[in-house]
Amino acid sequence: MKAVIPYKKASAKSRLSPVLTREEREEFVELMLNQVIDTLKEAGIGTIDILSPSTYGLENMTKANVLLDKSDLNEALNRYLKQAEEPVIIVMADLPLLSSKHVKEIISTKKDVCIVPGKGGGTNSLFIKNPSRYTVRYYGSSFLTHCSIAEETGQSIEVYDSLFAGTDIDEPEDLVELLIHGSGAAKDYISKKFRLEMSRGRVRLVYI
Repeated sequence: MKAVIPYKKASAKSRLSPVLTREEREEFVELMLNQVIDTLKEAGIGTIDILSPSTYGLENMTKANVLLDKSDLNEALNRYLKQAEEPVIIVMADLPLLSSKHVKEIISTKKDVCIVPGKGGGTNSLFIKNPSRYTVRYYGSSFLTHCSIAEETGQSIEVYDSLFAGTDIDEPEDLVELLIHGSGAAKDYISKKFRLEMSRGRVRLVYI
């Protein structure tokens, strides 16, 4: 059993640029990455690989293996899966609400593939028991695509339905969820920059 986390720090999270500078976004994604690694370790995942096109921000990484691949996300991950000889869980690096309990439940599936959908049809985590028989295709409605790939290759699917595991931090409004439900370094970082305010029954983000 091993985990792989696709990661890129340089100019990360451009959709957060209305509320965070490039430097702040890069600091924030590094905190989220480390939190995801800690969560996977707490869940008992022995081998954790970070798949990245650059060593930028990973020069001092000791908690996980750093694998360099300058290919696009899908090509890099599919090369990784083809070489894997044990079950693999792919976990995105922007999931600060993910807990070790979620991970344990995902990898305990009795199905061949367990998919954790993200917002807007994305895929936040993907557990694959037979990685050499599976390919990934992120971007667009990747959740539906990943379901189709499993079906086409005769592999059974479980969909893991969770608000927290399904919350990836891409847009400014996602930071609201982190401030309400989160804990740890990523939440602490955002808490120093924003507070929550009620407005007409809605919770919104306000600069401190």
